[in-house]
Amino acid sequence: KVYAAIEAGDKAAAQKAFNEMQPIVDRQAAKGLIHKNKAARHKANLTAQINKLA
Repeated sequence: KVYAAIEAGDKAAAQKAFNEMQPIVDRQAAKGLIHKNKAARHKANLTAQINKLA
């Protein structure tokens, strides 16, 4: 959803989808499904892409 909103250029929808996705990624990192640095990198890259939409 976040990527689709970014591609559509809809910053509000991208931010909303990101806010819903963030705790899910954090939970996966806490459980060990993905590495914590990968989760942080993923969130940082998406945040940068969302900020470019301004």
